Parts: sequence; structure tokens; C-alpha cells
Amino acid sequence: MKSRWLNVTHRGAFLAFLGLTLLGLGSTWADEADPPGRVARLSDLQGSVSLQPAGVQDWAAATLNRPLTTGDRLWADQDARAELDMGDAALRLGATTGFSFLNLDDHTAQMQLTAGTLLVHVRNIQPNQTYEIDTPNVALSLQQPGDYRVEVNETGDTTVVKVSAGQAQATGGGQSLAIGTQQMVTFAGTATVSYASATLGAPDELDSWSAGRERQRQESASRQYVAEDVPGMADLDTNGRWQATPDYGYVWAPNVVVAGWAPYRFGQWAWIAPWGWTWVDDAPWGYAPFHYGRWIMWNSAWCWVPGPRYVRPVYGPALVGWVGGPRGGVAVGIGVSVGWFPLAPREVYVPGYHVSETYVRNVNITNTTIVNNTYITNVYHNNVTNIHYVNATPGAVTAVPQNVFASGQHVARHVMPVSREVLSTAVTSAPPPVMPSRQAVLGAGAGRAVPHPPPAVLSRPVVATTKPPRAPVPFERQVEAIKANGGRPLPRTELARLQPATPVAPVRLISAGGADRGRAQIPATPSRASAAAVRPGASQESGSAARSRAAPAASFADREHALQNSPVAAAARADRAPPARVETPQAPPAPQAPHAPQGRTDRPPSAQQHLPPTQQQGFYHDDPTHAHGRPPSAPVNRPPAAAGSAEQYSRLPPQPPSQEQRYRPPAAAPPPVREAPPPPPAYRPQERPAPVREAAPPPPPVSHPQERAARPPPPPSQPSKSEPRESAPHGDRTSRERGER
Repeated sequence: MKSRWLNVTHRGAFLAFLGLTLLGLGSTWADEADPPGRVARLSDLQGSVSLQPAGVQDWAAATLNRPLTTGDRLWADQDARAELDMGDAALRLGATTGFSFLNLDDHTAQMQLTAGTLLVHVRNIQPNQTYEIDTPNVALSLQQPGDYRVEVNETGDTTVVKVSAGQAQATGGGQSLAIGTQQMVTFAGTATVSYASATLGAPDELDSWSAGRERQRQESASRQYVAEDVPGMADLDTNGRWQATPDYGYVWAPNVVVAGWAPYRFGQWAWIAPWGWTWVDDAPWGYAPFHYGRWIMWNSAWCWVPGPRYVRPVYGPALVGWVGGPRGGVAVGIGVSVGWFPLAPREVYVPGYHVSETYVRNVNITNTTIVNNTYITNVYHNNVTNIHYVNATPGAVTAVPQNVFASGQHVARHVMPVSREVLSTAVTSAPPPVMPSRQAVLGAGAGRAVPHPPPAVLSRPVVATTKPPRAPVPFERQVEAIKANGGRPLPRTELARLQPATPVAPVRLISAGGADRGRAQIPATPSRASAAAVRPGASQESGSAARSRAAPAASFADREHALQNSPVAAAARADRAPPARVETPQAPPAPQAPHAPQGRTDRPPSAQQHLPPTQQQGFYHDDPTHAHGRPPSAPVNRPPAAAGSAEQYSRLPPQPPSQEQRYRPPAAAPPPVREAPPPPPAYRPQERPAPVREAAPPPPPVSHPQERAARPPPPPSQPSKSEPRESAPHGDRTSRERGER
């Protein structure tokens, strides 16, 4: 038992190493002609949702599990909503929303929103991936995983961007604006773009629905068995069960199936370029088990075997083997039919579309346990003919008439039996060359009248920073080229050659920094309220409130000191006691308290107002060389502002008091007695200790001038550096001086 556990552990480590190697080398070896390895699954529909596939002008009812790619358009009508699952991201559409993919491949997810509401939840962004949402007046680049909401009004001239979590860059009119977490910005106008910011507000019903869908995926028990980037894995939880097997590890089996059920039997085939024939299953859970992994019959029940969890999965249109002859079908009863069966673990999937050998290796290794690249290459080039397919049995093979297959009809209604004699001679790894019809492109909802967006919404141009590909090839033109190619899908290089010169949608390419040549211009300097709201975590508030919030809190003593030394306070004292400010030359100076605040002066206000800014009351500067280089409106080292009275002081400019402050009605005139400066608060030394140079002891008082002249001068008051002076208490010094006298 211990030895087996070690083998499983070593195998898991090896698969992890293999997955990291593939992730590191896949982008280097990938061929540009290969189709993308990811698509968007239409994973939830509520209400009337319409689809316009790339290359056609008709609209059809959207169907669950339909893969979407570049050029596909969606319209969610009134009271409708839809969800697209890309594995590493989820897109959710609200009512009356026009949406399309300008480009969708392994590196780029470029979306167009012409009207309505789009919610994007990005789970993971690889270093070489780009997420962009293009609207009529702004292009939004998503730079971090998170939750984003974009709203475009009915007229298409206003876009609202909400970032609940993450980081986005909005570009419009040659200017860019960074939008962070918990921020909302509204962009208005098309010829001239302006913006305003505000708080997010409370979530609505669409936000709650999106959060519930995302929470369901995060709590999915299937995450421990399936790779993170596999779309639709959360739907497996409530529709099946996981069980351990000795040969294939953990496998998943559906709970309820109808009689005669088999994989790839209850659904229809659709033609989606560049892959060609693509399976669309009817079951609500029928996406991941039909585009990833393999199927096996275990304990008399069908079980799905997922691919390795350590590698990024590669999407496959249908992982099946085929039953057919040289003419593209097999004779079964009356007429010609087309048959297929699910591939089992360790069996090679051979794409029916043109790909490189690297793509063949990646699509197989990421979906089943195959490590022999030589064997994969030999099967792909048909160098191996004696292949034994496990599921090539009458109970697992599904066959329908060729016209049912080509027109995309439901398969289960037209199933035909296949004998063992036919299976012994007509099994092949490549799909038969069957020409598609227009109905196969539109899907099962073709032929019904469905709502579609108004012409103004459909033709509304958008701005983009990433150049999208050209418009898809019209289906009629594709059919002619497919016939010339023997009924097989066209390579991407051939599709690119047939593409028209027009873009996929009316797009105006812009870039930040003036590439728009002066068209829509976002103001470079927003209003004070807008700038406060654009800061991460900030809300809309006044400038004074923002300054009060950002400044450090000051102590009560600092605020008292600042208010007492302000020019307004000095003017108020002068108004209260005018005679006290008129001094004669014979009058001695007023005594000062021993602990008077530094910077305090007895100059009248008129004299102090003409001092340099650094010498005015209430201003501090550490470097006098820069004291005169700043305007009076930008003082340096002002005492810290705080709420309340200190905030009032922080807004005072170093200018003379106003006329109302200087000439307010005087109170009752006090007696003409000189007013001493108020003593400092008793708690000031404890709140703001400051080193105070101890004054020298005053000379002893004398009773007569002649006696003062006869007294010798006092000793120097400054002690030497080597011998610290011992200060005596005030009472002892007084008694000693009294004794000397």
C-alpha cells in the first residue's frame, strides 16, 4: 500500500512538472494558424436572448452550451440576462444589452458593448493576456483580476464604469484615467468626453445574481478534480457524483439519464469556424464533459474522466472518433449516415481542421493521460492503422442520416442502429467531409422570429485601443471555399485571405497620449470633487474636508498656541484694548512669562505683517534659504491642522486681517492699564515638552543706584562643558542672597 501511494505521489509530481513545462513552452511553440484554445460557453439563459453567429446576418434563438468566439453577437432583450463562461473569466449580460466579441483567442478577449449592462469577473490573467471592453466613447482595459461593471445608456453617449475590485484603465479622446477598487466613473459625450466620479452605491439585483453565480463556482466540489480553467465544472456538482477508480483516478457519472443514453447523443451538431463541426449538448451540465477529457463505461455506467488538473486545458469541438467511408458516410439501411462515438482515456483525438503537430499534442495531453508524443504524431498522420477504440461498440456509437447531421438537427430523434460488421471496417479517427448548411451555423434556434437589437444599436461605433481583426468571412463565401477544400474546414490562413477589408465592427482605433488627434478629450484636471473620488478608497467630499482628513491630528496645546499667535487673534486683542497698544518711549517693556512660546513678539500687528513669511506668527521653516522662495499662499512647516478650530487656522492666509475684523464694534473700554500676556496653560509642558534654556539668576535687588554701582559684576551664568552646574532651589538661592546682603 505504501509503495502504491508513493507511485501516485510521484506521478502527480511528474504531471505537475509536465503541466508547468507545457504552460511555459506552449506560447513559444504555438502556430499562428492554429485555432484558439479557449472559447466562451453560453452557460446560463433567462428570458429572450438572441444570437447572430459570425458570418451570417440572421438572428436565431441562443441555445445553452453554445460555444462563442470572434465575431459572434448576443442581444439580451427586456427582462433577460445571460452568462458566458470562459474558464478564467465570466461575462454576465443584463437586460437590453448588445454584446459581441471583437476578438477572442488565447491572448486577447476584446469585447464590444453598444448598449446595456455588462458584468465581468476576471478570475485569472496570464502575463500575455489582454481584457478590453470597448464602448461608444471609452475603451476599458482590465489590468487585474476582479469585478467590473460597464453600463452604456440607450443613446450611446454615456458610459458608467464601476470597479468593485481590481484595476482598470479607461482611454478616450487621447487621455487615460486609472480606476481602482470601489470607484465609479461616468464618461459623458462622444465628440467631447468628460467624466465625473462618485461612490459605487448599493448592489442591485443583477449584481446579486452575478455574485451568487460566482459563489456557486467558488464553492464547487468539482474544483478538486477538474482544472481551474475548465468552463462548466460547477454544473457537475448537482447533476452527478465523483467516485474513485483504480485505473482512471476520480471519474464523474451523471445522476439521471434517459434510457439508451450515451455521450454525444442528445444534442446537435453546429458549424463554427475555424473548428468546423462542433457538438452542442442539451443537458444543463453538458459542456465540460464534451469538450474536455474522455468517456469510459465503468460499472455498467458512463463515466467522464477529466484531464490533468496541472495543465491549462485546450478546448476541443468534439472529442470523438468517427464511423464513415470514403464518401463521407456509411451505408446503414436506406441512404448514407454519419456515425461517431466518444473517445476513451489514452486515445488520440485527431482534429478535422488544419492544425500544427504542436496543437495536436497539446489538445491531447491536456485532456487525457498521454505522454508519448511520437504515438500522437503517428496517429495524426495516419501512420497507425490497427487502433482499437474501446467505445467503438453498437451501444456507444450514434449514427444519423447525413442530411440530419449537415442541417444541425437534434440527433436523438433520428438515431439509426449500426451493426458490428460496419464498425469493423468503417471506423476512422478523422471526421467525414460533410458540407454544412446555413441552419447548422445558426443552430437549433434557426427559423424562428426572435428579437434583435435596434439598427442604431447594431451599427453603433465603438472606440478601441487594440486593433480588432477584420470582419468574418460571409458564410456563402465560406461554402464555396469549403467545397474546393473537399468538404473540410478552411485553415485560418485561408479564412484570413477571404476576409473583407472592413473591420469586424465599426471601430475607431484610439490610443492614450494624443493619437486621437483632438477629438474626444477627457479633462486633464478634473474638479476637486472628482479628483477626491478618483483616489483609491476616496469618496466625494469637499476640499476642506479632504484636507482635514488627510492632515495629522494636532494636540490641544498646539491648537491654542496657533490660535493665540495668529494675526486675527492679535487684531482682536488690539480691538479689545486700543489704549494698551499705544506706548511711549519712556515706558519700560512689559515683562514676559518665563515660559513664553517661541516666536511670540510684542510688535504691534502693523509691524509684524510686514515681516517675511517665515517670521510671521504661526509660520515655521527649518531651512531659511528657501523661506522667501515660496508665495505667501504656500507656507512651509505650518503646525499640523486638525478638525475644529485648528482647521479654521489651517485655512488662514498670512495676510492682514480684514476690515471687519480690525474695525469691529469695541466693547466697554477697560482701564488704561498695560495688559500682560496670558500665562501658558498649566498642561502645556506635559503635552508638548520643549527644551527651554534656563535663564541666569537675576542680580540681587538694590535699594539705591549708588549701592548698585559699588557692587562687583556677577559671575558668568553659563557653566563649563566639563562641569555641569547644580541648580539650587529658588528658595535656597533667595535666602543665600539675603544673607549676603
